Amino acid sequence: MAEYILEAVDIEYKYPGGTVALGGLSMSVEKGGKAAVLGPNGAGKTTLFLHFNGILRPSRGRVRFAGRDVRYDQASLMELRKNVGIVFQDPDTQLFSSSVLQEVSFGPMNMGLPRDEVLRRVQGALEATGIIDLKHRPTHFLSDGQKKRVAIADVLAMDPPVIIIDEPTACLDPRCRRHVVDLLDAANREGKTVIMSTHDVDLAYSWADRVFVVMDGALAGEGRPEDVFQDGELLERAGLDRPWLVEIYGEIKKKGWLAAGSPPPRTKEQLYDIIPDGRRASK
Repeated sequence: MAEYILEAVDIEYKYPGGTVALGGLSMSVEKGGKAAVLGPNGAGKTTLFLHFNGILRPSRGRVRFAGRDVRYDQASLMELRKNVGIVFQDPDTQLFSSSVLQEVSFGPMNMGLPRDEVLRRVQGALEATGIIDLKHRPTHFLSDGQKKRVAIADVLAMDPPVIIIDEPTACLDPRCRRHVVDLLDAANREGKTVIMSTHDVDLAYSWADRVFVVMDGALAGEGRPEDVFQDGELLERAGLDRPWLVEIYGEIKKKGWLAAGSPPPRTKEQLYDIIPDGRRASK
């Protein structure tokens, strides 16, 4: 039976002014998994993440962490935020210290950890994100990609069991994009639950264990990536494209080039493997 680390149970939320951001959304994220949340701008993805971290409180419904309802007193929220780290889409909304070292040190110091433990965590986070050489640089002089990695190092230094990251590859060049995805994979291999929102359907398809599609403040669909991205009606309603791997799989399946029972490939290497050698040689 699945063990859920984060759950939204019929949550509703209105922003000041009356805009309904979430209208009875329910979803459950498995412990230790990699979840991708997709949907158009304004669907409620970021608002959902702010509920998972306790920054926002639902007007109705419940948020649950590790099987228990989230409580909103100061001590309970501090404990929740030790366990659920969030990286915002725009790192400028997250970074506030004058140097990278001070920025990444802030979280562990605020947790009341011994100085040696703070230094160990900060060093590890800076090395993992490849920014050890930037530790004395002012944060406001960094590039967008460097700022993104500092924001991720912020969360890694606190060592939470859950990492939520909003649009992790937005505005990044291909090299930084690969680095960030590798960081998330490494965190997941260590047992952390990783949740991302993204407009990149190719990334969501090849990376996630489970995909959630959010529309108009509610959950429109969920499932394994290979199932969600072959649901044409759902994709049409959500305004999502098919990943290129799914498109190619569909075309070569129509042409009869695949062995019977060949599953949809999740990577380009898997795609190469399912195409018969004769077909590849003829191209």
